Amino acid sequence: MTKNESKTQTEKMTYNYHTHTYRCRHANGKIEEYIKRAIACGVTHMGFSDHAPYICTNGVESVFRVPVSEVGGYFSEISALKEKYKEQIDIKIGFEMEFYPRHFEKMLNDVIEYGAEYLILGPHYIEEEQPSGVHVIQKTDSVKRLEKYSNCIVDGIKSGVFTYIAHPDMINFTGDVEVFQREIRKICSAARECNIPLEINFLGIRDNRNYPNEAFWEIAGEERSPVTFGFDSHETVDAYDEISLVRAMEIVEKYNLNYIGKPNLIMLEK
Repeated sequence: MTKNESKTQTEKMTYNYHTHTYRCRHANGKIEEYIKRAIACGVTHMGFSDHAPYICTNGVESVFRVPVSEVGGYFSEISALKEKYKEQIDIKIGFEMEFYPRHFEKMLNDVIEYGAEYLILGPHYIEEEQPSGVHVIQKTDSVKRLEKYSNCIVDGIKSGVFTYIAHPDMINFTGDVEVFQREIRKICSAARECNIPLEINFLGIRDNRNYPNEAFWEIAGEERSPVTFGFDSHETVDAYDEISLVRAMEIVEKYNLNYIGKPNLIMLEK
């Protein structure tokens, strides 16, 4: 990709399907203000993908997702705004969801019943967070844990229901480099074979987190995996993030990534 091509790609960042709302309990601002900010910055395709409601098998409801009791409000509020601004922006309503292998069929049926139009896979936990789940951002040198992580993402990719994989490089693995490369290549290869994009996550850039992990994106470049961007908005101002966009494009150029721009939505069938 030449510098001129990069500039053109940057100017065409007119989409974002990774937007959260106050209902997840760790985002702020009015939903309408997110939409106004996106429109003002030239976004023409926007998706709300708050964390999907989930009640663990021990009966404890997740505390960082939309509560089950607020699902109706989530859809009704966004649907009204979707209609209000339909001449200015195309809005879709979905969820960011985990892939828990033992519970996935029920999880999928639930979000379809709620009315989700699309899903993105956001791997935060390999297993249920209750009673003893460990967030993947916590440092680990466990090969078993890394293998579970990569297998979950690969299985999620192959399920055919996720539009893309959010922050696929979130796992904070500190162990053997060759093992890391082997497991990450499984993810990147599956993404290429199934044509499911991997997301460079702008929240990771904004907060200077352990991701984007360049060791991951180097392999994605070698595998020619499709790559997209997501603002991962938790504040009104992040409904457009031009500063992180510059850094994301630098990563695209550095590793010659297969940046596809706006992903093709996989719409859920009712």
